Amino acid sequence: MSHDAWMLLAAGLLPAILRATAPILLAALGGLVSDLAGCTNVALEGLMLVAAFFAVLVSVQAAHWFPGLAPGLYPWIGCGGGLLAALLMAGLLAVFHLEWGGDLIVAGIAINILAAGLTVLLMTALTGDKGSTASLDSPVLPSVPISGLQGWPLLDLLLNGENRRGHHVLVVLALLAIPLLWWFLRSTRYGIWLRAAGENPLAALAAGIPVKRMRYMALLLSGLLAGLGGVYLSLGYLSLFQADMTAGRGFLALAAVFVGARGLRGTVAASLLFGASAVLATQLGASRIPPQLIYLLPPLVTLLALAAAGARRRGRSL
Repeated sequence: MSHDAWMLLAAGLLPAILRATAPILLAALGGLVSDLAGCTNVALEGLMLVAAFFAVLVSVQAAHWFPGLAPGLYPWIGCGGGLLAALLMAGLLAVFHLEWGGDLIVAGIAINILAAGLTVLLMTALTGDKGSTASLDSPVLPSVPISGLQGWPLLDLLLNGENRRGHHVLVVLALLAIPLLWWFLRSTRYGIWLRAAGENPLAALAAGIPVKRMRYMALLLSGLLAGLGGVYLSLGYLSLFQADMTAGRGFLALAAVFVGARGLRGTVAASLLFGASAVLATQLGASRIPPQLIYLLPPLVTLLALAAAGARRRGRSL
């Protein structure tokens, strides 16, 4: 295969990898923020799930609540509804842990179970279908095209996708969140306080840093980012909500934080790895490989990445 053919193949695969990575990356960035503050958020899966469901529900209902608005605004209202639901769940998790002294891991697992049951219960009550909201005419958020790239076909394919309509707005936001989060954690007072609250809370308290407030902020920001990942699944990746549509992406995001050694660059790289493995599994679905083996690819990549990260940390400690 020629060099140009390889470039075309890579440029064609990269948009698909970005689409598959975006929800994992957004949730992983949220998990990183909470982990740096000393609060491991295992509820990322549930936060994504409630955001995905309420984004569809609110976007559909918005047409009845505000009939005079432009139709293009309805998915944005739905996005706001999904994010609000994720923030409420994250706030509930924060209250359980920071106010009532509940174990954060147990509370996070409870949030995941609650989200899985609540979304199916409400979906069945509202649509009569336990599987999906396909009967609802739900809108989607727009894509963002980048103009002026006609003279660079490979760059145009990379930045605007196969149909040249651009990437989904939340895919673009996921990429923008990387430098924004780096700036927040490294260059702002609250970001430095947040990291101090996780590294040494007693010393942070002695220095006058409000540790509990920083952990509240970290868990809520974690919920916001994970909620964006969930909204993308139902208002971008698909145009409906399906039962358990997160399909373990929240747990992959949590694994990305640990594989990335609690660092921004490592977390982003691990998220890309997991997104690429999902795309590879989809591509292999058209082959004669047994589907049972294909379904094992993403979790196998996750396990291997976790094992490699653990071996790397043990090597450094020797």
